[in-house]
Amino acid sequence: MASTRTPAVELEVGGRTVRLSSPDRVMFPATGATKLDLARYYLAVGDGIVAALRERPCMLHGFPDGLAGEKVHQKRLPAGAPPWMETVEVFFPRYRRTADELCVTELAHVLWAVQMSTVEFHPWNSRRADTESPDEWRIDLDPMPDCPFDRVQRVAGVVHEVLDDLGAVGWPKTSGGNGLHVYVRVRPDHGFADVRRAALAFAREVERRAPDDVTTTWWRKDRDPALVFVDYNQNARDHTIASAYSVRGTPTATVSTPLRWDEVDDVDPRDCTIATVPARYAALGDLHAGRDDAVFDLAPLLAWAERDEAAGAPEPPAPDVA
Repeated sequence: MASTRTPAVELEVGGRTVRLSSPDRVMFPATGATKLDLARYYLAVGDGIVAALRERPCMLHGFPDGLAGEKVHQKRLPAGAPPWMETVEVFFPRYRRTADELCVTELAHVLWAVQMSTVEFHPWNSRRADTESPDEWRIDLDPMPDCPFDRVQRVAGVVHEVLDDLGAVGWPKTSGGNGLHVYVRVRPDHGFADVRRAALAFAREVERRAPDDVTTTWWRKDRDPALVFVDYNQNARDHTIASAYSVRGTPTATVSTPLRWDEVDDVDPRDCTIATVPARYAALGDLHAGRDDAVFDLAPLLAWAERDEAAGAPEPPAPDVA
């Protein structure tokens, strides 16, 4: 019997040819979006996704059988990679082993990962030149189960206010789920522990200004289910969240989408999908393009941390305790 499998397609990406097998495999059953649709999306936002991932160790979240199947987390570059793929070796003390993680420097690297059924890209907040020195502080506004999205939007406004008071530039985006992220470029002068400590001090300040909307309580079981958790722990070593322009493993293929601050109050994250973001990107370009020119010194936040600790603020458990 003749095979009914759709032939592979070849994509020309920056002077390289990436072979995409099973292009008509349905990755998102709710919409019918295929593996080729996913590849075309990443081609459409190419400069943006590469800028978000450039030179960073990157964990891959894949769905070999589409969203209807199992989700696979890959810290190591999948086997069979062509010689032009790039990696960085990172050490995991907890497991006493290393892994060669994908390190994107060009769009073909992203498309090859899609060929291997990757949907989501989760980069570190440090770069391969010095993986132990983060250059990105991440503010994750994580709504608890009963928290309405307008509360997340309101808290984002408080985040913007505190950043302005600090003289820091924040770059907001949808999470691709129910939350919002704000990224801040920082000088790579500190290790992960200090960046996390600074992030906690910032979260506590946001909580002080919006106590009816925000929690920094560590244990999930102790949090008010209607509040926004400002998740400072996303700045711990080897903790990653989806990059700007990363598709998420949701039924409608939502995208973690960069925003202008004046869009935050009106955005509906469900509207940001692989079907809509390419046109937005074509019209607006990469809204995070200026982030490398707006670098913040964490010294004021570390001073806040010292102040809080001197006043008796509890020290949170180690990052991997949950």
